[in-house]
Amino acid sequence: MTWAIRGAALIGVAAVLYVIASASIKPAEALDLNAFKRGELAKLEVPKTPAAPTTAGFTDADGKPMTLADFKGQIVVVNLWATWCAPCRIEMPTLAALQAAYQTQPVQVVALSVDRDADLQLAKSDVAKNAPLKLYRDPGYKFAFAIEPRAAGFPTTIIYDRQGRERARLSGGADWNSKEARALIEALLKE
Repeated sequence: MTWAIRGAALIGVAAVLYVIASASIKPAEALDLNAFKRGELAKLEVPKTPAAPTTAGFTDADGKPMTLADFKGQIVVVNLWATWCAPCRIEMPTLAALQAAYQTQPVQVVALSVDRDADLQLAKSDVAKNAPLKLYRDPGYKFAFAIEPRAAGFPTTIIYDRQGRERARLSGGADWNSKEARALIEALLKE
């Protein structure tokens, strides 16, 4: 009888440990970002499941090759823009304000210009007016064409979570310093 009680207790302890271990290693459900589709982000597109990022590269302002993996562990807001795109230039100050608001947090706004090499100085000038943004370049559209689905036009903004997964995108201009945009970034930071 003593052995039966001890055996039952041992099985009970093992069951409790199994439940605890299962709960601790079960991946968390991804936050549903559809709740942020209002106001400035009404046109936000949210994939049914977070999508892996493209491995296509781009460069920094000095021509150093980069990929999204260089921003591992950060929320990354990639903004595809061009100097000839009026909505792009209008939203640039709001992207700068978003970056400034999260300077001390793991958030990086990547202003990715698709301008030709001949327009490099103009692109540098536009970004310089919008500190603390840094210029990144995709003059051959390699990154822009590698994302799935392809960018519908410019500007297109894609938001990646800390795991590097695409969580949302918006085609067209938006105020990235709006309360809706900040709430979205805050929610991703809490994940």
